[in-house]
Amino acid sequence: MIQDINSHFYNQHKQTKPEETDFVLCCKNDAVLCAERDRKLCFPTVSQLKTVGAYLFSVGSTKYFAGESDEFADYTYLNARTAANHAEREKAFAAVTGAHLLNWYNDNRFCGRCGNKMHHSQTERAMVCACGNVVYPKICPAVIVAIIHDGRICLTKYNRGYAHWALVAGYCEIGETVEQTVHREVMEEVGIRVKNLRYYKSQPWGRSSSLLFGFFCEAEGDALLTVDNNELKEAKWFSPDEIDFEDDKVSLTREMIGLFKSGAYKNLLP
Repeated sequence: MIQDINSHFYNQHKQTKPEETDFVLCCKNDAVLCAERDRKLCFPTVSQLKTVGAYLFSVGSTKYFAGESDEFADYTYLNARTAANHAEREKAFAAVTGAHLLNWYNDNRFCGRCGNKMHHSQTERAMVCACGNVVYPKICPAVIVAIIHDGRICLTKYNRGYAHWALVAGYCEIGETVEQTVHREVMEEVGIRVKNLRYYKSQPWGRSSSLLFGFFCEAEGDALLTVDNNELKEAKWFSPDEIDFEDDKVSLTREMIGLFKSGAYKNLLP
């Protein structure tokens, strides 16, 4: 998955000054400023930009800072979805994670309590206001659900956005556990009950500021799918032979579908 990189990811907040060779991440909406040279993903360095802001994180010994810039030379704004699939895994992860942080900074320039300008905390990764309001990075818990029934898996297509087959998914609501979210989202989207929930793995998903929790489970009782057409275009049961795409090495969704296709999911269920 996108977070499976060879170098250590250091996300601790710290006060550090940028050096000329450090990388700068600039974000506009869901796009990151970068260039591709000889199949390598390149970010501008501190020496190339006039505006360099807060330290973001490090990947191995490489430090990343926030910045602002228009396109220049061969640097253009690349959609984070495209960057996430780049073969240079560490830089792909940096691009998506940087976009997550930079969008949060941009959305919290002013205090939601009193309207005054927010400032970077000197002691932790937070935006603070003189009125006492403290805002931390936006991380939305959500579930990804692989529902199994009679050797088949339930795949869905959204009405808008992601155009490919995916798993049932949704955000946690106030006051519920992630397990309760699984039951609610499955019932809302495809109208069935599930049992034998088994947690599989989590994934940070910066493109939607989410932390995804992957579950395998089994349909209980009637497995007739009733599609919520407000969210979904369609939903179907698939056998392993009917799945014609492979793990993209990026998303939790594709990895879980791959486990079903290979049969390895059977070790996770009773």
